[in-house]
Formats: sequence, structure tokens, C-alpha cells
Amino acid sequence: MERMATPDNPRGGAGKRNFPETKHINLSIGRAEGMRPIMKALGSPLRLEILRILGAQPMYINEIAQALGVPVSTASLNVHELEDAGLLLTEQRPGSHGSMKLCTRRLDSLSINLVPPGEERGMVSVSSLPIGAYSLAEGIEPTCGMASLSGAIGEEDNPRTFYIPERLDARILWFRHGYLTYHFALLRVQEMRVEWIEISFELCSEAPMYRDPWKSDIDLRVNGVPVGMFTSLADYGGRRGLLNPAWWPDVSTQYGLLRTCRVTRSGSFMGEARVSDATVADLKLRELPYIAVRFGVSRNAANAGGLNLFGQGFGDYPQDVLLRVGYITDER
Repeated sequence: MERMATPDNPRGGAGKRNFPETKHINLSIGRAEGMRPIMKALGSPLRLEILRILGAQPMYINEIAQALGVPVSTASLNVHELEDAGLLLTEQRPGSHGSMKLCTRRLDSLSINLVPPGEERGMVSVSSLPIGAYSLAEGIEPTCGMASLSGAIGEEDNPRTFYIPERLDARILWFRHGYLTYHFALLRVQEMRVEWIEISFELCSEAPMYRDPWKSDIDLRVNGVPVGMFTSLADYGGRRGLLNPAWWPDVSTQYGLLRTCRVTRSGSFMGEARVSDATVADLKLRELPYIAVRFGVSRNAANAGGLNLFGQGFGDYPQDVLLRVGYITDER
């Protein structure tokens, strides 16, 4: 789903805040009142650590205190600051000695516009899809499988697992050969002049257990257009992924590398490296009702080493598959 919001109404009735139901918010210097509580909350290293550890899973306040080595009272005070700023949500749950407060991180990302309203031309749309919410799986071959935060999904090394409803809970998935396509929606695209798009993801190669080196040539396409072929050097293990749940075996793949492919009006880039001559004009964004992002490993690739794709709660980075679109609506 498309996730765009601004804190235009930071305070509601009875002194309570009204926060948009979204995983991303846009802040603007032109609405400084909405920025101040968030910037204050983010100014504490301890509160940043709380947000980081909540990226893996919800936690009770006493668990946060134990994880960070601080008194429960200190954790509670800082959780209150983050909740008041709209950066996390809390829920009272029954416990053995009364109720306990369960904390969940509310946002995955935020952006700050330092150009006052009326002077800005460029805007950014941010969308995110869970890794199990792909629209199409093609040619999946073992080794393959997927898992949620609580355990394995379906049957390991059975490609049929990629078509069962439980796949929507996947937080990590892997296969040796095949393709997955994610469909993103970009509303009002007919009114936009798209300047660039970015696809951000965490992945690595796929081998039994893990293996380094283990190269894999991974193909990335948007709306059927090749925007980059890049090589993952290993199926990374040897240390636990920063976010992996406790049940995940130490001998399995642990983490990937965060990659961002940016398609502009002059070509496609992975970091600073040009990886394709494809431009945003080649993607024909106005001709389809979606933006199709496809990851794949061909059986005929020079390095057909599969892939692991990481989502929220696995690997090192607290994100799913992200799509950012930079566009202009005012042609002044």
C-alpha cells in the first residue's frame, strides 16, 4: 500500500495526539509544531536503542529494561516519551502481577522536508510490501522455503509452499532458482512527472546452511525492464543476524546486505555504480496499474547461487521491500 502522511493535525481533543495510521511520515519545516516532539524524542541515544530493538518484535517494558541494562523506571519514562511523539504504540496486557505494557514500534521511516511549503517542487512517495506479499512466483526450485517470526512455513524444499496463504506471514524466504514479482501501486501517477524510483531490499545468496564465498547473479527488473544484474558474494552466516528470532538456527543463513537500486532519467545505479542504461521513461509507469518489481536467479546465470530475501524481524535491517518514488507535480 502507498504510505504517505504528514502530521498536519498533531493534537486532537482532550489533549491527545492523532497520528496517521502509516509506517512512514513526512515532516516539514513549515509545520514545526509537528516536528518538535519527534525530534526531541529522537535526540536521546537510549530512545534510539529502544526503537532499534523494537524493530525485531514487540516487547514489554521490563524486557526492554533487561535488554538495555537500565532500570524499569528509566525504560518506562523513555517509552512514554516515544509514545507521546507517535514513534511507538503501547497496549496493556494482563500479567501475573497485574497488567503489563506491550510496546510496538509504530514507524519504519520518516523524512524531513527542509524547504518551506510553497517553495518545494519535488515530493517522495514511500511504499513497503512484506516479503510474503509477492503477486507472482515463477519457476521456484529447491533449496527453497520460508519462515515467519514464530517458525517455518509450509514444507522446506517444496515449491508449492510459495503459493499457500500462510506465505503472507513470511519474514525470510529463499530459493535456488526462480522469480518473485511484487506489485506496488502508485496513485495519481497520471498527474506526476516521475524523476526517479528506488527499490531497497536486504538479500544474499542461497546455499545449504550458509557458505562464503558463494556467488549468485541476481536479476532485478521493473515492469519487465532489466534495471540491474548484481552479484551477491556469499550466503552470510557465522554470526547471528541482528534481528533474527531466538528459534532461528545458528547454522542457517543469518543476514544479507542492504541494496538500493535507483532508476533515474539518465540510467540505473546500485550505489554509485551504473548497472543499466534503463531510465524511468523506459518503465512506462503510466501504462500499467502497478509497478512490478521482480527479483530472480536464472538457472543459466554464470553464478546461479540462489537468493535469501529478508523482511521485518530477520537479518540486520528492519525493513521489507521498499519502493520510493521521487516526482514533481508543479511544473513552475
